[in-house]
Amino acid sequence: MASHFHKPDFFIEIFLQPGEFYFGDRDTRIRSLLGSCVAITLWHPRLKIGGMCHYMLTTHHGNKPKTELDGRYADDAMVLFMRELDNSGTWPRDYEVKMFGGGNMFPAHGKIGPISVPENNIHYGRGILIRHGFRIKAGHLGSSGHRNIIFDIWSGNVWVQHVAKS
Repeated sequence: MASHFHKPDFFIEIFLQPGEFYFGDRDTRIRSLLGSCVAITLWHPRLKIGGMCHYMLTTHHGNKPKTELDGRYADDAMVLFMRELDNSGTWPRDYEVKMFGGGNMFPAHGKIGPISVPENNIHYGRGILIRHGFRIKAGHLGSSGHRNIIFDIWSGNVWVQHVAKS
């Protein structure tokens, strides 16, 4: 039986830096490199659309007035995702959701407070997804070191290379 998830002859490849967000169609591959940051991927299996965010922190804590969305923060990244769902007429339940990252980049230093930045990023990301009606299908979170992530929107596959740090 032939797979309906074939690699397109031509595809756009996007590399997300920390704080960036991208939502595209079946002709797109999204890559990123994660340390303590977290990436969330959303994929719509029927429409072959989806996206990825690469957030660094959970929420915007600043004295300056917030005038635009900032993908460095999980709460803003979720607003960006929800706008894409609104634009495409889709619902959170329609998507396969995966989470990656939250690695401890300095395991030898120990924990400074009750919860580390990577742990906070993971916990907050899971919570915000659930509050918006998403169900997390898979992920690779925590531990130490960094991860290379490749998300093929044509298939929904996410490839992970984890390099642990001691």
